[in-house]
Amino acid sequence: MFLEQGIKTENKFWKYLLGSFFIIIASFVGQIPFSVAVLYKNFTDNVAFPTDNDAVMKIFEPNLTLFLVMISFVFALAGVYFVVKHLHEQTFLSITTSRKKIDWRRVVFSFLLWAFFSVASFFILYQESPENFVWNFKLVPFLILVVLGSVLIPIQTSTEEYVFRGYLMQGFANLAKNRWFPLVMTSVIFGSMHIFNPEVAKMGYVIMIYYIGTGFFLGILTLMDEGIELSLGFHAANNLVGALLVTSDWTVFQTHSIFIDMSEPSAGLDVILPIVVVYPILLVIFAKKYKWTNWKEKLTGNIEVAESSNL
Repeated sequence: MFLEQGIKTENKFWKYLLGSFFIIIASFVGQIPFSVAVLYKNFTDNVAFPTDNDAVMKIFEPNLTLFLVMISFVFALAGVYFVVKHLHEQTFLSITTSRKKIDWRRVVFSFLLWAFFSVASFFILYQESPENFVWNFKLVPFLILVVLGSVLIPIQTSTEEYVFRGYLMQGFANLAKNRWFPLVMTSVIFGSMHIFNPEVAKMGYVIMIYYIGTGFFLGILTLMDEGIELSLGFHAANNLVGALLVTSDWTVFQTHSIFIDMSEPSAGLDVILPIVVVYPILLVIFAKKYKWTNWKEKLTGNIEVAESSNL
């Protein structure tokens, strides 16, 4: 079973605190190239030093910004691998899945399913309000975005899944010896990590319902399927399709996407609809395909261990 793979008497919770600190440091090290590039740009072009995150994200050409930002996730993912292997003495597979090897068919199915939902949803919105979208397609920058995005965005999303649905979910399971606590904690922390996104400033804190709700959805996928393959595919499709298809001046990334969304953002149905309608539909699809049963036990049950000495 997935959570049980991380529960060992010597795998005490303080190790997860130490490991998380190491991963954060690795991420900060990965941000050094971006910081150096900003300082160099400021020095050579004699431009004002950016004073907020929005200004920092717009100082370079979008494809270069994407590349520089994503470097930190490469370092963070390496940090996850290091602490799992050397601090916890586990295999990387053990925080990926309970199966004997990664089920790539699950990753691909989840990716394609959510990519289809995302593209279909966008074109429904486009048909209803075409005046809200501006054609932004430029062949060469877009092709560069496709290459960079196809490599780097899955690294970014996989890093987040390995940290939250893999590493920390097993860590909180070590602490609580049940399933509901890891689900709640990783979902709340995952959602809270987005609190400084420009979308929050534009729409208000109500959008945190979407971020935390998405964390719960991905956590449910992990617990019911006994692995993070489905969440890996979903998260990669969500971010990659978004980056390629449509951007706006109030999102985290401004990319050379096909369309620009010119509408004024509002926290309405686009926040609530995924949580109360779309995600439940997806859960039904996954449950039917993978024959999930015993929902209450898998999501809220206790974890039986021979000895619990984690403090």
